[in-house]
Amino acid sequence: MKDTAIRTILVDDEELARRGIQIRLQKHPDFVVVAECANGREALEAIARETPDLMFLDIQMPGLSGFDVLARIPHESLPLIVFVTAYDRYALDAFEAQALDYLLKPINDTRFLQAIARVRAQIEARAALGQRQKLMDLIASTQGRGAIDADLLREHLSTPAPPKRYPQVLPIRESSGTVLLEVHTIDWIDAAGDYMCIHADGRTYVLRETMKSLEAILDPAIFQRVHRSTIVNVNRVRRLRPHTNGEYFLALDNGQEIKLSRSYRDRVDQLLQRR
Repeated sequence: MKDTAIRTILVDDEELARRGIQIRLQKHPDFVVVAECANGREALEAIARETPDLMFLDIQMPGLSGFDVLARIPHESLPLIVFVTAYDRYALDAFEAQALDYLLKPINDTRFLQAIARVRAQIEARAALGQRQKLMDLIASTQGRGAIDADLLREHLSTPAPPKRYPQVLPIRESSGTVLLEVHTIDWIDAAGDYMCIHADGRTYVLRETMKSLEAILDPAIFQRVHRSTIVNVNRVRRLRPHTNGEYFLALDNGQEIKLSRSYRDRVDQLLQRR
């Protein structure tokens, strides 16, 4: 395998669709398929295991949709995305407005060549971070975004308590109403450009908040910064897993793996030892 190979995973619940992309990629030796996934859960496991550069991602899948998968990937681990979709032309206009690439089923060979050419150009230009922000904008527009309801939060903290009290519930104001999220259900939080993603009990809440604002209201004995863009619930951590490049991953009890920055290693070790 070449050092410059573009490590690729295929995510589609249709085996024939995955096979079609695999056959086309065989003509392009700089693309190497390192995993094929039939559903969103397999995709999340493959991303943690393989750290791919690129993912061909079906949008409409049973269980976790393509958008659900994207919302659950740690921001720093998000690969470049080529959507594979059966959406009609009207919906695809939204993808084009976000400068995302896509393949419309059934896949056209000419369009496929254009897609992989765009991938090569993005990798050469190191444009992954820009695409990640556009992906988050797309997720926020399709799945909704919210914000912490400050007034309701103050109400939850208004009962007599010691000077430093942390909320047990986060009121998240969304377009459809206010969700009262129990803090103990939060697994981890990561920053995604202009957004914060709170991952709790199998769901992701996309908020227009900052890392600083969330750190200020969460109990630091439970929620610990493990990366410049990630906070984890230490009660969810089951083990530290070393990585080949000298870094570590935190394995959570739900199977999710979170990158642990070297600069935060000592702090996390201390919290785990206390437990």
